[in-house]
Amino acid sequence: MDKRRVRAFRDKLLDRRVGLMGQVQEAELYSRERDSEATQDPADMAANAYTKELLVSMSDNDRKLLNLVDEALERIEEGEYGKCAHCGNPLPEKRLDAVPWARLCISCQDLQEKGLLTEEED
Repeated sequence: MDKRRVRAFRDKLLDRRVGLMGQVQEAELYSRERDSEATQDPADMAANAYTKELLVSMSDNDRKLLNLVDEALERIEEGEYGKCAHCGNPLPEKRLDAVPWARLCISCQDLQEKGLLTEEED
């Protein structure tokens, strides 16, 4: 992959990283604000608990995605970006356009989703 395309993917990943950082920080701030509010109404307490649980779940997903983005940025720095972390084959640019943090080719991703690819093999 040429350097210009790698820079484009790097910029895309950095933009995504900034957005994810903002979402995670927003969820944490909202959760802390809700914890400090003293609500006596059971309906409000239930609604706040549900909202907090939803935000924590979203925040966990955002953190996992943020970790994948950070790993992709590390692969760019190491010159390994665009290669499958398992088999070493090049990742199609269409796959990277859709999922720039992808670390596995479609075949290896399929094996991983079926539980046939272990972490030691990655």
